[in-house]
Amino acid sequence: MINYEMPCRKHNGICFLVFLISTVCGWGLGIAQSIDGGSGTAEATAAAGDSISWQEMTSVEDLHALYPGRILLVFDHLDLEREGLKKVKHAYESGNIPKAAKELLAYYESSTAKERMSVEAAPVSDRTVPAADSIVNDIITIQGVSDRVPRSEEGHLEWGHTGPADDMEYAWLHNRHSTVGTLLEAWQDSGNPRYARYIDHYIKDWIISSWPYPEVKSSTAMWRGLEVTGRVRNWMPAFFNLIDTGYLSPATQLLILSSLPEHAHYLRNFHAQGNWLTMEISGLATIAAYWPEFGKSSDWLAYSIDTMVASMKEQVYPDGVQAELTSHYHQVALRNFSQFMEICESANISLPDFYLETLVDMWHYLAATMRPDGHGLLNNDSDLDDNRELIKEAASRYRRGDWEYIASNGQMGTRPEGGPSFLFPWAGHLVSRDGYETGAHWSFFDMGPWGIGHQHNDKLHLSIAAFGRDMLVDAGRFAYRGRVAERFRDYAKSSASHNLVLIDGKGQGAGPERATEPIANDKVKIAGDFDYASASFGRFPELDGKAEHRRSLFYVRGAFWVVADQITTDRPRTIETLWHWHPEISVREKEQGVVSSDHPRGNLQIIPVGKTNGNIELIKGRDEPEVQGWYSREYNNYEPGTATVYRSRVESDDTFIWLLYPSKEADPELETEILSRDREGIEISVSVPGRGSWEIVVPFANSGDARLEKIVP
Repeated sequence: MINYEMPCRKHNGICFLVFLISTVCGWGLGIAQSIDGGSGTAEATAAAGDSISWQEMTSVEDLHALYPGRILLVFDHLDLEREGLKKVKHAYESGNIPKAAKELLAYYESSTAKERMSVEAAPVSDRTVPAADSIVNDIITIQGVSDRVPRSEEGHLEWGHTGPADDMEYAWLHNRHSTVGTLLEAWQDSGNPRYARYIDHYIKDWIISSWPYPEVKSSTAMWRGLEVTGRVRNWMPAFFNLIDTGYLSPATQLLILSSLPEHAHYLRNFHAQGNWLTMEISGLATIAAYWPEFGKSSDWLAYSIDTMVASMKEQVYPDGVQAELTSHYHQVALRNFSQFMEICESANISLPDFYLETLVDMWHYLAATMRPDGHGLLNNDSDLDDNRELIKEAASRYRRGDWEYIASNGQMGTRPEGGPSFLFPWAGHLVSRDGYETGAHWSFFDMGPWGIGHQHNDKLHLSIAAFGRDMLVDAGRFAYRGRVAERFRDYAKSSASHNLVLIDGKGQGAGPERATEPIANDKVKIAGDFDYASASFGRFPELDGKAEHRRSLFYVRGAFWVVADQITTDRPRTIETLWHWHPEISVREKEQGVVSSDHPRGNLQIIPVGKTNGNIELIKGRDEPEVQGWYSREYNNYEPGTATVYRSRVESDDTFIWLLYPSKEADPELETEILSRDREGIEISVSVPGRGSWEIVVPFANSGDARLEKIVP
């Protein structure tokens, strides 16, 4: 089935000669069938090789006996005119396939790619690494979930195994072979040959099990694009680090070389778009750059560059934010774009200035949105990723003292100009701070579009951290498939798992996927002593009639947040305002509708300003009648977390005002008063004994009217 490139490219006359000579010499049983399109199957072995199993196959001769067509496939894709392959070409043209294969492997042992990739391993020892021991015993851990992968009667791992939760994500991620990276690192650190030898067995198992290559776009466990590129990335360092150690057998080395053109064909012809494209095309570029001996490598690399530059223009907004608007996948895209740059650097190929400048903007977004504890945004389908070390590495590479300052909590580097709050106007993301210390105030306000992928119905969501702790949170992503997803996926994507309002029990629908322009200046303002932002959402598809929610945020730097929720409606409604607490936060209800955390080293109070009618419900870990009060820090992990639900009845348009007050002590005394309210905005006062009073104007639409006056005691 390997007819996707010019068969026997450049060697048409030689192929028949090779077949004739190798058949006479006893080397070539079954080659003709493979040349005509058969890539071999796990069951199709030559009669001469019946005496050994696939597990016992280690030498060039073993491979040639069991699967002779695979060796010829390697040569079919090589550019034998390339410098350094003279001995390979001579043996090949003489019809001595095993000798040509050995000369090729000797070439790779002294290649420049090997020099670049080799990492010195520890001296040989029997030291053990638990994570690697589990893999050797067929216990594979994917996204925190471990399971023993079954084997077939022939001894092959069941590569389609979906894990204990029957989650296809388990099978897909297993087929990316991050396990190879774990084993390689374990061998390098411990010097234990067991781990290196198992890499040989593991990759050999997969390649033989993968036949025949389907040559079509696929969503199977083995041949989906993300898995194809994942394997390339994990095989590459294993190939070059183990090729001269005796641990990666010549048979497996040749199997890898025979499988790489299949991987390249898939990535070139069946790659996806969007964020997946960045991952898949970087895999194609990896093959092209580290195995330039393939005849198509220069074409693959040129295609990769054109495609990645075009993809970056399509995926990344002018403010540097990837258009899925999901911090976790922004990091994935950035990692792929960065790795592609490194691949091009290794091949001495220059990328356009636009590409390099956009990388800097993408890193700046990760740095500027980072919480004081080093974690990134938990928004849309994100995990709570620790970005601190990534930002430090980027700060060193790009010589950005401001990123180093943020990542070190102000202990190193130079204080950023224009901070401490940052607006990303195309993404519609506002991060407010009062500084960069470990205990600084931090908040994230989402006023942007829905995103082009991994979306949640969460516009106007607000997250808050203070005193080194997450206080008000996004509930997270839980899982995409399997039992966890069946229980929580709808909840994760819904407005009910975010700090928003439900109208008559209904949440938001999908919003516009993309921004066509940045947030207007009259909707946001960052001043020296406060931040202001306002946005609205009116798509509630399950709601009878019409309603709109406008949220205006006012952060008094170093003091507190004021939230004004304006509800516009064509009929009476029940309004539920949701505030989700981090699971580590102990929550209690106080008088006059106040709900507070209870901790000796930092707290937050939710204080309704003005209205105290309605009722309050604290929900934690509930499944019925609907899911509520759960939190997922990362994929497949979840735990109960308190959700505070304020429920009120409105007869017509109305506004709810909230003071979110952080304090080191548990119950500070303070007073609030509404000075005025109308359709244009509100004015309130907040008084705290010993700190003074603030008079705050929160407009609903015009940032120019936002005003703060502090009266010092």
